Amino acid sequence: MHPVVNIEDPVGKVVGKRANPTPRAYIDQAFGLQKTLRGFPQPKIPRGVFRFKTYEEADQWLMDHLTRKPVN
Repeated sequence: MHPVVNIEDPVGKVVGKRANPTPRAYIDQAFGLQKTLRGFPQPKIPRGVFRFKTYEEADQWLMDHLTRKPVN
């Protein structure tokens, strides 16, 4: 039985290999994403400890504070 590929033949071309980006490229992408996200308005959620009787009441309180219009 003969091998399907000639092992003695040198490889002429590699198709589909990606160049590995440098770690600095990842850091630059992360900084760009942070800069973009800083442009969006951040909701002002009151700080502190809040006690609720049910999870549904806590979820409703959080949703009310996330969706309210900012006061300027």
